[in-house]
Amino acid sequence: MDMSSDIDDITRYAEAALSGLPQPFRDLCADVVLNVTDWPSSDMLAELNISDRADLTGLYEGIPVTLKSNVDPSPFPDMVWLFAEPILAEWRDRKHDTLEALVHHIVIHEIAHHFGWTDEEIAQIDRWWE
Repeated sequence: MDMSSDIDDITRYAEAALSGLPQPFRDLCADVVLNVTDWPSSDMLAELNISDRADLTGLYEGIPVTLKSNVDPSPFPDMVWLFAEPILAEWRDRKHDTLEALVHHIVIHEIAHHFGWTDEEIAQIDRWWE
């Protein structure tokens, strides 16, 4: 499978994860922009203090719903980034999960950030990594 079809598959799975959210969550994510690219940028890695670019599979950039203000709207759209190369590497390492399940998990994790959850809060209910 070539890389363009991998990115197409990841994009398709991510869009399905977003459209499969229950209401009212789906409506609250309607303006979130989904970006799928090969690798995170060096700026993203530096901001997160991550030295190995393969360690970042997804990223939420934006103002969580819990902090949004109608008086002071954000000048930028909220974004969920998915990084195809790290996702594919993790998928190959995991062996027991489908690519679709992994992408779905990453999207839901990033959307949880959109709703104001921290990594620590997500880890309390997310048993994926056990």
